[in-house]
Amino acid sequence: MKKISNALLAAARGLWLAIFGMATSILLFVLTVLSIAFTLLGIGLFTTPVAVGALRAHASLRRRQAKAWTGVEIPEPYRPLPARRPGLAGQVEQCAALLKDPATWRDLLWLLVDATAGTVLALLAPALVLYLPWGIVLALGVWEPIDRAGGGLWFTFVHITDQSTANLAAALGVVWGVVGAFVARPLLRTDFLLAKQLLAPGPATARELELARRVDRLTESRHDAVDGSAAELRRIERDLHDGAQARLVAMGMSLGTIEALIEKDPARAKKLVAAARADSAEALTELRDLVRGIHPPVLAERGLGDALRALALRMPLPVEVDVELAGRAEEPVETAAYFAVSELLTNAAKHSGARQVWLDVHHADGMLRIAVTDDGRGGAAAPADGRGGAGRPAGSGLAGIERRIGTLDGVLAVSSPVGGPTLITMEIPCTVR
Repeated sequence: MKKISNALLAAARGLWLAIFGMATSILLFVLTVLSIAFTLLGIGLFTTPVAVGALRAHASLRRRQAKAWTGVEIPEPYRPLPARRPGLAGQVEQCAALLKDPATWRDLLWLLVDATAGTVLALLAPALVLYLPWGIVLALGVWEPIDRAGGGLWFTFVHITDQSTANLAAALGVVWGVVGAFVARPLLRTDFLLAKQLLAPGPATARELELARRVDRLTESRHDAVDGSAAELRRIERDLHDGAQARLVAMGMSLGTIEALIEKDPARAKKLVAAARADSAEALTELRDLVRGIHPPVLAERGLGDALRALALRMPLPVEVDVELAGRAEEPVETAAYFAVSELLTNAAKHSGARQVWLDVHHADGMLRIAVTDDGRGGAAAPADGRGGAGRPAGSGLAGIERRIGTLDGVLAVSSPVGGPTLITMEIPCTVR
């Protein structure tokens, strides 16, 4: 029953596309062509952006229908428009940008195809399905007044002249209805695939759009890297000022006091020496922690694999580490990967409620691939979702990791259904030597 209802729904959608799509496509084609022609007269400078905007809205609607109805994804090929300047000059620039975009002309060609071949493909299935009730109606006696008025009626290849041929038409209508229901969804999908040939970006446009997206991503990553570096420098300055520097100043004051008391009160001077020694040990510890936060010594000396194993041993929950690296990656890649994994393990320990974490690191096909899996409660959200996930505020944790690896053209993916498990993967382009 569900298959029948889906087939009938596909046929109804095909009928809607055939009627509404053909009428809209013809109307938009005529209006757009006239607007472009009138640019020579100056009128088109104002009407062309409106007409092309309506054309793109119609094409975008068809893309959404293709995805929702048949799962056919049709990416948008449009170039970004320049910032609109006021006045006639801005109007001319916008009109010129629309006419220079190859996608505008491909959309126009699609309107012609949609109004012809697309309409036939969309209309075929509902026409076959409608033969079923039409054949039954004819067999119930409607054929007689039609025969008397017009001298016979053709039902596809059956000429209805009496009740027996009307019954044959009803049987044939059932056959056509079954065939129509069977081919409704494939024909609808074929119609959308035909539209995809023109509505999707062409090879040159796809490369251009991909390059533009890559440039935008790298530009954003560069800004994030600069901002992150400035914030890191401020953190280091603050830690030095509030931590080690304050202890060293206190040590200097203690040594001055010791110098004054060493002959008058040796016992008190001895106590101050012990306190100064403790302050020096604490200052050294803070400096080591600060250096480790900038670039862990084990990472510089032993490489990413051993650094991650050492990091896993310091975690409050068990971490199973599997590292397969044939050599060492570039220093920026190792640093970014180390701190990204450190953040993920810390998040898992603090927020996930996990009992076990698995860390897998390997290099293949020019990519450093890292996967962190935990058996916690799940619910972590990808940075694009605008949520922190697992009780974290938006913009924390995962967003910072994505910015960090984004400076190296890396990508981050999150799979964390509610109830768990959580799988976070990272890929960073690099070479291992």
